[in-house]
Amino acid sequence: MKIQQVIDFLEQKAPRVYQESYDNSGLLTGSSSDELTGILVCLDVIETVVDEAISNGCNFIVAHHPIIFSGLKRLSGNSYIERVIRKAIKNDIAIYAIHTNLDNQLHGVNAEIASRLGLINCRILQPKKGLLGKLITYCPVKHAEDVRMALFEAGAGRIGEYDLCSFNSEGMGTYRGSELSNPTLGEKGVLHRESETKIEVVFPLFIQERLIRALIEAHPYEEVAYDTVALENSHQQIGSGLIGELGNNISSDEFLAHLKKSMETEMIRHTLFDKEIKTVAICGGSGSFLLPDAIRQKADVFVTADFKYHQFFDAKDRLMICDIGHFESEKFTIDLLVRWLSENFPTFAVVFTKIVTNPVKYYS
Repeated sequence: MKIQQVIDFLEQKAPRVYQESYDNSGLLTGSSSDELTGILVCLDVIETVVDEAISNGCNFIVAHHPIIFSGLKRLSGNSYIERVIRKAIKNDIAIYAIHTNLDNQLHGVNAEIASRLGLINCRILQPKKGLLGKLITYCPVKHAEDVRMALFEAGAGRIGEYDLCSFNSEGMGTYRGSELSNPTLGEKGVLHRESETKIEVVFPLFIQERLIRALIEAHPYEEVAYDTVALENSHQQIGSGLIGELGNNISSDEFLAHLKKSMETEMIRHTLFDKEIKTVAICGGSGSFLLPDAIRQKADVFVTADFKYHQFFDAKDRLMICDIGHFESEKFTIDLLVRWLSENFPTFAVVFTKIVTNPVKYYS
């Protein structure tokens, strides 16, 4: 099997089009056409992780964080990034990063945290806008089902947890073909009236070209009439953070103990909060930018990482901020990726890294 087949699977789960503008997800070293020998999954790629991949016979490393964020001007080995890249290239190891495109999935990084905390009724904290479009087309009534199914199979018609979604209305279509036309129904040079179905489907904008190809292939007419419209609707399954609820109200002290145990963290930096905890907002990694969203949606606590000192004042007794550390908030992403890959590629070794790549240590 080729490495590209694993990449195709990962990008079906978390399309790279959903990564943030500053990010650098995707294949960073190696060739996707190489034969796969094994997969090692990690949060960060450091030299010892590359050594681990070599010793385990894995030529494909899937990491959450990209080892390359900005352009490299040299590979002289003066930084850990340069040394990692050189070692990977020398040993024909491909490195792939699945970063903010995985963060932004409803069932991605934050879902793993939510599962550990036992949250229910989860939804995206800050859904993204401008990612959806609508396709409108017209076809003879008797062909409508075939056209709809072609659009669904191409990826249209999915709204939240529902698929095969469309709106259909019937009316009268008219056309007249020229002498050079080859009409499916009617005669060239003669005005033709046909009972038609108007089909409307929502789709993610990044599949537009594929969707139109599927439409044209399935449509019976020689010339296919259609419109595409960009929507401002929020995409309820793509965006930053997550918000959900605990099964029962608990005190802030009980929540802190639950958080510490569930996330296996040594330390929690937090603000004081003397109310009961029910609604929990979360964001793996650096999530302080989502504090206004957590407050607006009346979260009782916001669990994330990398808050600066003065930002803690912004809680203003409206919720409790819990900063559990960047590594600690994302380390279970490895579990998620290993589970996905093991289930879909059972004949290949999928290795969970044994290297703790957290650069932050705590003295107690």
